[in-house]
Amino acid sequence: MATFEHRPTSRPTPDGERERILRDPGFGVHFTDHMATARWTPGTGWRDHQVAGLSPFTLHPGSAVLHYAQQILEGLKAYRHADGSVWLFRPDFNAGRLTRSARRMTLPALDETAFVDSLEALVRADERWVPAHGSEASLYLRPFMFATETFLGMRPADEITYCVIAFPAGPFFKAGPAGVTLWVSDVYSRAAEGGTGGTKCGGNYAASLAGFVEAQEHGCDQALYLGGEGRRWIDECGMANFFAVTSDRTLVTPGLGTILDGSIRDSVLALAEQHGLAPVERRISIDEVLDGCRDGSVTEAFASGTAAVVAPITTFKGEGYEVPVGDGRPGKATLALREHLLDIQHGRAPDLHHWMRRVL
Repeated sequence: MATFEHRPTSRPTPDGERERILRDPGFGVHFTDHMATARWTPGTGWRDHQVAGLSPFTLHPGSAVLHYAQQILEGLKAYRHADGSVWLFRPDFNAGRLTRSARRMTLPALDETAFVDSLEALVRADERWVPAHGSEASLYLRPFMFATETFLGMRPADEITYCVIAFPAGPFFKAGPAGVTLWVSDVYSRAAEGGTGGTKCGGNYAASLAGFVEAQEHGCDQALYLGGEGRRWIDECGMANFFAVTSDRTLVTPGLGTILDGSIRDSVLALAEQHGLAPVERRISIDEVLDGCRDGSVTEAFASGTAAVVAPITTFKGEGYEVPVGDGRPGKATLALREHLLDIQHGRAPDLHHWMRRVL
């Protein structure tokens, strides 16, 4: 198995500048000093595994990815624990999802062991960029793969580049987990049977931007997408998984198929019973949720994803209506699940499911 050879950059970020960035890193703004890369062609397979200085790619204007969007991505985080050690959260989950996404987008699968190796090699190279323990800050890792062959034609590309970059990420909610308001879109769809809804690819994110703009135009934070017959079944909110908590302590989330299999979604389902919740994966209609909010049978709602972990949903808005969830504030079960996950990730709670992988 090829390892990712480390070639240290000759121009690392000065210590003072890095420390200034880490005090207020934002999200996706300041990148670390290195990146991991590998390349693939049919005759040789994956080769040139390395961690080297962060640098721009040079692409021919006829590169396949620029015209046919043959590309996939992943997202996960590394955390500093109280003893100074550094850990990844569920990298094996992301490895499996990358493999499934590659299959759907006709890209070559990267060996899952090599995938995890690339993450660990980059974290080791840029360990000084992992934020200190004591806040929700973390190091966000972005693995991605794209077609670099110079060829315009309808077939899978024969030259592929894999890369991992990283950036320090501050707390998603600086003042605590505030509730978000969702706009129920009757204009845009998130996915369809047989489509790429279950694939983590850039095209899905690009297609979601119009819904995001629509939501903002109505004073909302994100869009809630509906699908299926009659456009009445909940898919996702923005690019995050959706959950509802009922008055009988059932935790309901849409089943997989046309939506992304999120690592936080999977983790929430695994922790539910410890919080007195019965996890259920099934179709859930927008009418069921709105009516439940009105009559009290739906008491909480939230979205889950790597960036926010768990984001409480406090209001649904649509054409001609505005419906609060519960008392319009983040729910107790929602906040408890969020804190439980954060405590595991940051080493403050036992990792009973063996989700954390030590790097340093």
